[in-house]
Amino acid sequence: MPKSQIPVLKKNRPKRNTSRKIVFILLLLFIVLLAVLFFRSSMSRISAIEITGNVYTTTSELLEKSGLKEGEQFFGTTSADVIERLKTIKAISTVTVDKQFPGTILIKVQEYPTVAYELGSDGTLKAILASGTSLTVPATIGVAVEKPILTQWKADDPLKAKLSEELAKIPNELTTDISEIIPNPTPSFPDQIRMYTKSQFEVITTVSLLSDKVEYLNQVIETERPGKITMLEADTYVPFIPDNPEEDAEPGATP
Repeated sequence: MPKSQIPVLKKNRPKRNTSRKIVFILLLLFIVLLAVLFFRSSMSRISAIEITGNVYTTTSELLEKSGLKEGEQFFGTTSADVIERLKTIKAISTVTVDKQFPGTILIKVQEYPTVAYELGSDGTLKAILASGTSLTVPATIGVAVEKPILTQWKADDPLKAKLSEELAKIPNELTTDISEIIPNPTPSFPDQIRMYTKSQFEVITTVSLLSDKVEYLNQVIETERPGKITMLEADTYVPFIPDNPEEDAEPGATP
C-alpha cells in the first residue's frame, strides 16, 4: 500500500504587536503637537539681543547687519550666519555669538585697532583703523593723543589703506612721537610720505619702508637735535641748525 503523505503543518505566525504600533503613533503625534506648541510660544522667540565691544560702529548698525530681530524665531538663524554677516563690516575684526536659551543672544565684536586720525571735510575727527576704514569718532569717547594725524589724503587713496596696515605693524611706543603724516609722492617713490614729529623733526620716507625704518627714526630722535631725516634707499640726517653756524655763512658776511 502506498504510504499516505502527512501534510506539513503551517507554522503559527506571531500576530503583529498592534498595541506597540499604536503607542508609537500616539507618541509621534504627541511630539509633533509639542513642537507646534513650542514654536508658537514666546519661548521659541528672541527676547533679547545684547551687543558689546563696539566703539566706532553703532549698535543699531550692527543689529541691522546681523539680521536678528526681537520676536523672531530663536532657531531661525545660526551663530555662523550672524558672524559671517557682521564680518562684512570693514571695521570688524572678530565676532563671537553666544545663543543662550531661552531667547537671549549675546554678540561680542572686536574692531580693528586705531592707528591714526584725520579731519573730515566737515571738520569732524575720524579714526583710521588698521583695516584702512575711516570712521567718525563719537563725542563720548576719548582720543588717543599718541596716534598721528593724516592730512591731505584723498578718501579713495589706496596708499592710505596700505599706510594703515603698516602703522598697525609698528609697536605703539615707536609711533608716539609722530604727529602728522602727509602724502608726498615723487616719480621715483610714488608712495613717498612726509612726517612731522612732536620733537620737531621732519621725516621723508615711503609707506613700504616705514615699518622697517622706524627704529632708525627713533634712534635719531633720541640722540640728535631737531632736523630733517631721510629714510629711503639710504638713511641721512641733517640738523636744522648746524653745529657751527659760521661754517654756513657766506664769504665776507659779517656775523
